[in-house]
Amino acid sequence: MKVAVAGCCHGALDKMYETLELLQRRHNVRPDLLLCCGDFQAVRNEADLRCMAVPAKYRHMQSFYRYYSGEKKAPVLTVFIGGNHEASNHLQELPYGGWVAPNIYYLGYAGVVRFRGVRIGGISGIFKSHDYRKGHFECPPYNQQTIRSAYHVRNIEVFKLKQLKRPIDIFMSHDWPRSIYHYGNKKQLLKMKSFFRQEVESNTLGSPAASELLQHLKPTYWFSAHLHVKFAAFMQHETNSKEELPKATKFLALDKCLPHRDFLQIIDVEHDPSAGDSLEYDAEWIAILKATNGLVNVTQNSWNMPENNGLHAKWDYSVTEEAIKEVLEELNHDLKIPCNFTLTAACYDPSKPQKNMEPIHTINPQTTEFCAQFGLTDINDRIQQAKEESSGRGECEEEEEEEMDSTGSAEEPSEYNTDNSGLSSFNPDEIMLDEEGGDEDLSTCSVDPSPDHPPEFSTSFSDIRVMPDSMAVSSDDATDSNNEELEKSGGSRQGEERSPTERSLKRIGGDENGNSGVKKIKRRNQAIYAAEDEDKTD
Repeated sequence: MKVAVAGCCHGALDKMYETLELLQRRHNVRPDLLLCCGDFQAVRNEADLRCMAVPAKYRHMQSFYRYYSGEKKAPVLTVFIGGNHEASNHLQELPYGGWVAPNIYYLGYAGVVRFRGVRIGGISGIFKSHDYRKGHFECPPYNQQTIRSAYHVRNIEVFKLKQLKRPIDIFMSHDWPRSIYHYGNKKQLLKMKSFFRQEVESNTLGSPAASELLQHLKPTYWFSAHLHVKFAAFMQHETNSKEELPKATKFLALDKCLPHRDFLQIIDVEHDPSAGDSLEYDAEWIAILKATNGLVNVTQNSWNMPENNGLHAKWDYSVTEEAIKEVLEELNHDLKIPCNFTLTAACYDPSKPQKNMEPIHTINPQTTEFCAQFGLTDINDRIQQAKEESSGRGECEEEEEEEMDSTGSAEEPSEYNTDNSGLSSFNPDEIMLDEEGGDEDLSTCSVDPSPDHPPEFSTSFSDIRVMPDSMAVSSDDATDSNNEELEKSGGSRQGEERSPTERSLKRIGGDENGNSGVKKIKRRNQAIYAAEDEDKTD
């Protein structure tokens, strides 16, 4: 089957779908599935805009709300992961995944699904070591810290994915796996992105957690985005035994979704011709969610996942064939994901703008149904309970912070000691998100002046590459080719600005742990964000 893969969407759904339709008209190529590698920006209204970690001037409504309201429908099944520029309050409603609009499915914090027998996995967000071992404690309305930490990868999601034993066909991450650049045309990458050089040479570019998953899962394809540059690599994995067959991963990073950018890739993927056309649950993944349910953490406590180090009674949470069989029996062998999309927020109305709309913490009926069906913890419900219990005890934020510090697993060092958030290199195209920058005002919404008349795109087939039966990437091609797809565009990894001794905003159903007594650490947020004024220089 034909699979279209897109990089950072940045809310430009119309652009993506128009390009796919043009592809069909001109070349009679119709993808069966569209994958998006983050920064999807499923923004429904002005409140959602306020939950995106970007400066106010870059908060534009774009076109997702039309798909959310039902005015439009995605012409092809679309599956996406979250990035670091998202309506985090919306995606947080679906921690285990779910429909954000008809025919548009979010994979959740981490997830695995099946389509026509093809196994597709992904992990949302970007890696930051200072939040990696925390639980999912954030909830709207966010403060200056949590609006960023909400999209940071957590170790529990990586741990769950590492329990997978069956082969993965396609995997998606927003940021690149660390070290993947050593398996492609690194010279050409540095020619186009010279400000990556120091991090590439010191091997600090990318996510160490994603790298760990790449080595463990060994998927056939791995797709990423985030750095706004196209890059291909071919990684031959080492075998663990003489009996194990050699495996290799074809890696591809996509550019951002803008006119004249190489942001779409079409690949042919082997599939099961007898399988239906519905998106399906993955039985092994559901069994892993059930097995790891007791590890769910909704506090800021830092702790490591169980491992074979003498400190844990159990560290292997991979599932047996019997456990997978039980899941199949629970579902009567019908793995089809129900089309149970539900509106959970008011949709943007261009004729009645509501710039002062406040984000609230919402429990999505899809998540409630999913958790009830499989006996899982509803993370958002747990957050609300923790909030209510904290309010009932009347404990001050300082006491809660002290309690967290005293109960964290301090005797266990983190798997990753180095934070990759502080860039020493300079990206001329970046947008700074620091405490003096425009990101400070979370109450300001910016809506396109004429949302009913989006900017015209001159769609050309420089935006599309149609690949043969297997991706045209070999070890020789990845290392030695000119890789002409690389276009000049700005990008670097995103660092974070930690808030100073700032009290948590009052939230509905959230963990109200404060930050008093925390030493102020200033970091430059070197984000990559697709802004029109940036691209005028391209």
